[in-house]
Order: sequence, then C-alpha cells, then structure tokens
Amino acid sequence: MTPLAPLVTSFFRSNLAADKGVSKHTTASYSYAFKFLCRYVSDRLGKRPSELFLEDLDARMIRDFLEHLEQDAGNTSRTRNLRLTAIRSFMKYVEYEVPSALEQVRRVRAISNKRTEERLVSHLTRGEMKAVLDAPDPGTRSGVRDQAMLYLGFAAGLRVSELVGLRLDEIELDGPYPSILVRGKARKQRRLPLWKEATRALRAWLVVRGSAPTPEVFLNARGEALTDSGFRFILNKHVRTAVRKCPSLTEKRVSPHVLRHTCAMNSLQATRDIRKVAMWLGHSSLKSTEIYLRADPTEKLDTIEQALPPNLRRGLFHVEDKLIAWLAGQKLSAVDSWEDDAKDTTSRPPTLNSA
Repeated sequence: MTPLAPLVTSFFRSNLAADKGVSKHTTASYSYAFKFLCRYVSDRLGKRPSELFLEDLDARMIRDFLEHLEQDAGNTSRTRNLRLTAIRSFMKYVEYEVPSALEQVRRVRAISNKRTEERLVSHLTRGEMKAVLDAPDPGTRSGVRDQAMLYLGFAAGLRVSELVGLRLDEIELDGPYPSILVRGKARKQRRLPLWKEATRALRAWLVVRGSAPTPEVFLNARGEALTDSGFRFILNKHVRTAVRKCPSLTEKRVSPHVLRHTCAMNSLQATRDIRKVAMWLGHSSLKSTEIYLRADPTEKLDTIEQALPPNLRRGLFHVEDKLIAWLAGQKLSAVDSWEDDAKDTTSRPPTLNSA
C-alpha cells in the first residue's frame, strides 16, 4: 500500500511548480480538485484524508466522485472535466513514481471527458455596457478606481486575472500611443493600445492611487492588491446599481468574463475580422475565437444577402366548410354536435386536409 499524502505534496511541489512551472491559477484549480476528491474518498471510506492510500483512488472511485460532482454538488460538465484533467495529470506523475500502480493509472486515465453543451457566449449590448460603466461615482476614490477597472476590463478584453495582476511598470501612458503590457495564459504576453477614454480613466486613478508598496495598479481599501473575488464583488455591486437605468440587465448574469465577451463582440462587429479579435484577446488558436462568430448575427447577414433563395409557388388558401371539417375529423358515433366542435376549432389554426 502506497500512502497518498506524500505523492500529492510532491506532485504539487516538484512536478507542477518545479518541473512544469505551471501558473498559480492552474495550481489553484488542481488543488481545488484534490481537496474535493480527498474529502469525498475520506467520507466514503471512513478515513482521514491524510490516511488515504493511492490504491483508494481506483477507477470506480474516480467515476463515483465525478458523478457526485454533477448530481450532488451541482457542478456542470465543464467543471467535471476540469477536475478530471487534474486527476489525469496526477496519475501521469504517479505512473513514473510508482511503477507498480501502472494498471490502476491506465484505468483512471482511460476515463473520458463528458461532452459539454456549446452555448452562445453571453455579452452585453452597448446600452447595458454604458449603464455598468456609469454606475461608479467618479466623485469618490473608489468610484475613480472602479471606473478605470471596468472600462479597462471592457476596452482591453482582459481576463480577471490579467486585470487585477496588471502592474505599474506595465502601463505606458506618456508615449504617442498609450498602451499596456498584458501577461496572459501560458505566460504569453501581448501589448494593447488604449482608447483615449481608457487612458483618461487610468490617469485619473493613478493620481488618487498614491504610493503603495504593492506593484499592482488596482488596490483594495487596505492598500493591497485587489483579488479576483474582490473585482467580482465590485462588478456585482455596480451591476445592481446599473439595473435601475437598464432593466434588461436583470435577465443577464454579468461576470468579469462577460466584459471580455462584450469586448470581443464589439471588436468583431467593428472589424469583421476574427483574426484581429483573436490577436486582441490573446488566443493562440482561432478555434477559441470561433464562439463569437456563432453569437454574432451580423456575420450571418452577409450570407443571407449574398445567397439567392428560390421562390415558392403562391396560391390562395380556402377555409373548409365547418360541417365538412367536422365529418372529416370525427367518428359518426361522436355525441358532440358539430357546432360545439366548430367553436373549438375556431381557436386553432386551420389545417390542410388531403381527403
């Protein structure tokens, strides 16, 4: 029997951090997966998490855990697949550390991802986005900060981690073309030019920000770097305020990523070039950007306008006599009169009879 705890700790410290050098966001995602997995197995077997063995994580247990995530914990198929990805990565590490567990590893890694529904991306209209941007009070310090954050998140299409992780030395406002350096996923960097309004909002915040020991641009009330959850809280607060001027926001779930989607849709409708949208968002593949083509109706309008639809043969439809219609649709033994049925049929659309 192989203790599980030493393997898990060495997987995070040696394999993920030292060997692969994954980002802190990937490490956090994997740690969430193992926290839930160890708690689930611990409850199933009646052991403490630190007393579990590698052999406890067989394929049947992993499948039961994934089913528990969807049915009991209310997770989506996408979240289920993310947890499975973390477990597969761990099992790949175990394959070399514990060769005797090769068959167990093979069975766990053979568990397939679940198909997910490809929904249209949620984004805001121009009026809805304007209402959210106008929600902060520019007469207060926090309002100046929030205006700059929301505008930059929308205008640059930043992920929430990119926004709160933006540092002072990554902003260039004094040159002829104000810009920011964005550190994206997989350590990919991109430099984005700023709109004049975004530049103005950033300048206003930097004036009232003052000096702070942290290098991040956006700070919380304690003068520390703002966190992902902190930005989500601020966004939700201003969305509740914006609902008063734009009631349609009540029908949408506005998350930080919705601001990014809104930027992408705005850029696609302005440029009509998916490659420019992918470059702006920092996508390494156009496949990630194609979701916006499905959500943009203007892209389909070109197809409609350029196509030559065939003409349909036209004619006049004659409504059949009520008595004949009753005789065609009722048995002779029916007790209801044709007049009662005729009244019922008046509320239904007429049908074509082939008799």
